[in-house]
Order: sequence, then C-alpha cells, then structure tokens
Amino acid sequence: MTLPRRQFLRLAAGAAALPAAMHIARADTYPSRPVHLIIGYTPGGSADMTARLFGQWLSRRLGQQFIVESHPGGGTNIATEMALHAPPDGYTLFLASPANTTNPALFAKLNFDFLRDVTPVAGLIRFPDVVVVNPGLPVHTIPEFIAYAKANPGKLNFASSGIGSTLHVAGELFKMMTGVDIVHVAYRGGAPALVDLMSGRVQVMFDNVPTALPYIKAGKLRPLAVTSTTRAAVLPDVPTVADYVPGYEASAWYGLVGPKGLPADVVEKLNREVQAVLAEPEVKTQLADLGASLLPGSPGDFGKLVADETQKWGKVIRFAGIKPE
Repeated sequence: MTLPRRQFLRLAAGAAALPAAMHIARADTYPSRPVHLIIGYTPGGSADMTARLFGQWLSRRLGQQFIVESHPGGGTNIATEMALHAPPDGYTLFLASPANTTNPALFAKLNFDFLRDVTPVAGLIRFPDVVVVNPGLPVHTIPEFIAYAKANPGKLNFASSGIGSTLHVAGELFKMMTGVDIVHVAYRGGAPALVDLMSGRVQVMFDNVPTALPYIKAGKLRPLAVTSTTRAAVLPDVPTVADYVPGYEASAWYGLVGPKGLPADVVEKLNREVQAVLAEPEVKTQLADLGASLLPGSPGDFGKLVADETQKWGKVIRFAGIKPE
C-alpha cells in the first residue's frame, strides 16, 4: 500500500524527533567504521560521479571511508531494496535519484515502498537535462523542433538510457505538453544512446548536462534548450524549454537517504556535514563546472522534494502508459 504523501512529509519533517531509545549508532562516536554508500547505477555515470565526490568529501570531514557500491539492475530497484533492508545504523546509505520517484508508478509490485521505508538525510545536487539533437537535423530552437516534429509525425526518434529513466520521462513530459509525436527508443544506458545520437540513428535526446557537455563543446551535438527553470551556468547561451513551453521542468537530482529508523542524531550529523561540504567554495566551483546546482536544506526539505517528484512523474507515467521492460 502506498503511503499518503502528507504522511510521508510528516515522517520526513519529524526525523529529528525520533526517541533516543531507538538509537543504534550514536552521533558522538559515529562513524567508527567505514560507511557503505549504495548506488543503483553502473560505474562511470553521473550517479557514480556524485557518490564518489561526496564520499571523498564526507570521508575527509568524518575520518572514515565512504565506500561506493554499485548494484545496477531492475531500474535501480535491486540496489534500493538492498539499502532499505539494511540495518538502520548509519553504516549503509543510499544515493536516491529520480528513478526512486518514477518506479512507484512504473512497477506494479515492489518489495518496498520508498516513501514509507526511507529516512531522508540530505539533498546533494540537482542538474538539468539538455535537449540535444544530431547536427544534421535542420532545427536550432525548440519552436523549430516542435514545428518539424509536427510536420513529420512519428518520424523522429528520441533516445533515452532506458524505459522509465529520467531521460525517458523528460521526453514524455515534453510530448505531453507540446503534443508532438516522437518515438521513444530505449537503450541500456546513456552512453550507447549518445553514440547512436551522434551517428544519426536517433535524432534527439533529453540528456544530463554533465554527460552531454563534452559533445556539445566538440560540436558533435547541438543544444536546443535546458530543461530547468533557469539557464545553466555552463551553457549560458542556451535558453530553457520553459521559455517556449511554459511550466516545463525536468531535472536530475541526487540525495542521501537511509533505511527507515535511522537514528535522529546520526541523521542530524550527516545532514550537518553535507551542508558544510556544500558551503565550501572549492566544492561549489567543482560542482558548478559540472553543470550542477546545490540542494542544501534539512532532511524534511529533501523528503518534500522526493514526495513532490513522486507525484509529478507518476502523472506523466500514467499519461504516457509507460510499462517496464
């Protein structure tokens, strides 16, 4: 049974009020051994990059190694289940991502309820997607793309890193809001999708800015717009989709969560250290260079983002009739 959104928000906001008797790890001694940070993606992508960067920064501040464990498969559900069923002692954390907000609508049966079974800890970063096309496509703006797609219904293919992925639902939201008929082509990961986009086998992709940026700079892809509500600092001359499609927004984000019942003092300590990391000038610069913006705030703030995104993408998935592979 799905936990009501309001109840989840109350749980997230009340994380700091868990009784002391429930504490398994104490903040004054935590962490006393390495912390495992589980991700649901293969090494080399933006999730792995984010986990390793923040793992290094938190290791430096807390004096214990943060070991990144990659357990891909099942649309991140394998890793999610592993993390949420771990002991709630602060030594197993999970890198939450938008997949955790699309999967409840995508999969009819899961062995967990993400909103019910997590303890929000902290948001980390957010970065937009960028609508990129093969340079051979005769469009340079979002209005030109919409006009071309409507003049050629069903003839343009948009690539994604998999069915139900953030790149897929970003494209489906665009279809829903513009009425264009473009055909989704799912790949097993963003890298092979980019290869086919550059070769012209597919024509458009809603890709994460950090992975698309090198190819944009090399002239191998043409950016039309970013999917955030404001322009990306690393692509200052590229407008937003919302400039032409009011209300459109899609972005990738990552944050830390733990299993349900994570001790409140450990949550507080981890959140405090994340906020300190995000405030460091060199961290801000490094993340800005990657096209990321910061997601500072309380555990409750991050819990609200997760709940809001779950509601938003559930509507898109149901509208598009997306089914898992």
